[in-house]
Amino acid sequence: MSFSSLFYVFALLMLIFFMMATLGWFMFADVTEGLVISEYKNFTLFHSSFLLLFSISTGEDWNRIMYDTFDTPPFCVQGKTCGTSLAPFYFVAFIMLVTHIMLNLFILVIIQQFEKFYLEEDNPLTRFKDDLENFMKVWIRFTERYQCIKIKENQLLAFFKKLPQALGMS
Repeated sequence: MSFSSLFYVFALLMLIFFMMATLGWFMFADVTEGLVISEYKNFTLFHSSFLLLFSISTGEDWNRIMYDTFDTPPFCVQGKTCGTSLAPFYFVAFIMLVTHIMLNLFILVIIQQFEKFYLEEDNPLTRFKDDLENFMKVWIRFTERYQCIKIKENQLLAFFKKLPQALGMS
């Protein structure tokens, strides 16, 4: 049921990967050596950048790759280990986007579809929403004189009697 929604989230994820791989390719193409950067893991070509970002999105050595691309002159070898001082911003932004936002979007879509198609009409979530609305209506009626902040002690019994049976004393 949630395949179409998951497809759109996946397409958005691939768009983020495409943009970040292109940006990484332009920023770190000169970095060819490092602790993790090697001939297989690097930003020298677009497809290498894309695959490296995929491995980074799993949490594999992203901080070490960031340090490999963070070296600037005179502490680097020109054409081999020289990156840019903007590397931390790039990697932290990518990790935040992929691991926190996109993962939560996937989970949100699945939970929404589950709630929409698989929960019964009289489920606890629906009952809670209805009970909360009823409680708020009665609360407003009894506390509007006090800006809906407090209720007088002598009104508590009447308040509970006005609540529906599931919530009050009716």
